[in-house]
Amino acid sequence: MPTFFDHLETRTPDQRESDLMAALPQQVAHAQAHSAAFAEILAGVLPANIRDRTALAQLPVTRKHELLERQQAQRAQDPFGGFSTLAFGEHMPRVFASPGPIYEPEGAARDYWRMARAMFAAGFRPGELIHNCFSYHFVPAGSMMERGAHAIGCTVFAGGTGQTEQQVQAMAELKPAGYIGTPSFLKIILEKAQDMGVALPSVKKAMFGGEAYPPSLHQWFAERGIAGSQCYATADLGLIAYETSAHQGLVTDEHVVVEIVRPGTGDPVPMGEVGELVVTSLNPDYPLIRFGTGDLSAFLPGHCPSGRTAPRIKGWLGRADQTTKVRGMFVHPAQVADIARRFDQVVKARLVVTGEMANDQLCLKVETHHASETFSEALATAVRDITKLRASIECLPVGALPNDGKVIEDARSYQ
Repeated sequence: MPTFFDHLETRTPDQRESDLMAALPQQVAHAQAHSAAFAEILAGVLPANIRDRTALAQLPVTRKHELLERQQAQRAQDPFGGFSTLAFGEHMPRVFASPGPIYEPEGAARDYWRMARAMFAAGFRPGELIHNCFSYHFVPAGSMMERGAHAIGCTVFAGGTGQTEQQVQAMAELKPAGYIGTPSFLKIILEKAQDMGVALPSVKKAMFGGEAYPPSLHQWFAERGIAGSQCYATADLGLIAYETSAHQGLVTDEHVVVEIVRPGTGDPVPMGEVGELVVTSLNPDYPLIRFGTGDLSAFLPGHCPSGRTAPRIKGWLGRADQTTKVRGMFVHPAQVADIARRFDQVVKARLVVTGEMANDQLCLKVETHHASETFSEALATAVRDITKLRASIECLPVGALPNDGKVIEDARSYQ
């Protein structure tokens, strides 16, 4: 049996980067011509100039709340807010709704969400039955997995969520090769099967998504003979990254350009630093250019031991939107970034909120090589100018702040 889903997974890094960068100008031009939203967002951009990561990083980041706002503003005319290049009909078989609601189109491509690659890496092969326990209701998760399974050549049992005893019965009688869904629900199914005295020996592999998959749960499944791996996908972008049998980070999909930027900005961070995942999709039906996922992660150095050569990320490390309320005022990560941009001496900044409710204390901690009283005074002035709040200043040596992606840390006591 083949080790890799296709030849794309073993391209040299240089060849992959060359291919992705060659596709960027066409995707930008396509988005400008066929997506009303990106015609506005990218107004004045010359697609031919967007041919490397430096040029890509100059384009604005579109975050999920902005996508929702555009959809809400244009709901009567276009439920997709101008982002979809498709219209209702044969080229858009389904529409889904995520919380918001945000409406997502599903195109007609066989593996529209590109999930087959992740399933193949999880061990699924043609001719197998997959028990799919992602929801088929409103959200696209169930369909995402089903279409990926069909693209591999698998049959799917549409288990959906809930009805645990019926899930056990179906698994016992249909004998699927594996499970796809959240790890917590498979654990519930297996515990219910044990209570019922029903063996499920056929389930040897699983691909998880939708929630955290900690090492303790990985070990729990391994003790029961199930090889579990995880994938990272969203309803906007489809597959972003997936785990292999090496279990050393998540390998990025072959049809997306992944950046990691400082929260509140569009500025890429150095290799290994935690920041917000920003993804450019090469999907022509829903061409999201520099879409901010709101999730934190970091690139891992080197390549996956499985032989796949695409960049790897650490996986989900938290949320990038750290907006908090201080003394009745909202403070946003973008404001911390604006403060830092005023000073070339600032390498990294973090605003820390301490104290008890109604007695908030602010401290701006900055990494710098150039600490001085004058510099601290200028920073304090900038904080007041941008946030309308007063803060103390703490200058730290470069590398002193944690590598966790936080630019606002809420350390208040809420007791």
